[in-house]
Amino acid sequence: MSTESISDRREHIRSVGVTALAALLGVAAALASMAVTGDLPAREAAGETLPQAFVVVAILVQLALLNVTSIYDEDEFGMKHNLYVAFMTFSFWFITWGILLTSEAA
Repeated sequence: MSTESISDRREHIRSVGVTALAALLGVAAALASMAVTGDLPAREAAGETLPQAFVVVAILVQLALLNVTSIYDEDEFGMKHNLYVAFMTFSFWFITWGILLTSEAA
């Protein structure tokens, strides 16, 4: 019984860590995107391709970091986890950058 609770706690801490890393890197990519496009109007900034490169780099860095730290075993970290990391990072980037663009926080 006690091994199940330890395993459940470890799994919970691991999932919270992965989600927090995705959130932080998504927000960091949005801040970098705003730093690059801060002087452009929102409509023109949204059409730039460099901010999209920031989010792709953030996703790739996070996937590499999760593989290097071996937070998941090799058989545990599959396509579902890769899609989760990519989606969460993109979502935080998209929402944060959208808020920054519409509030004109230059």
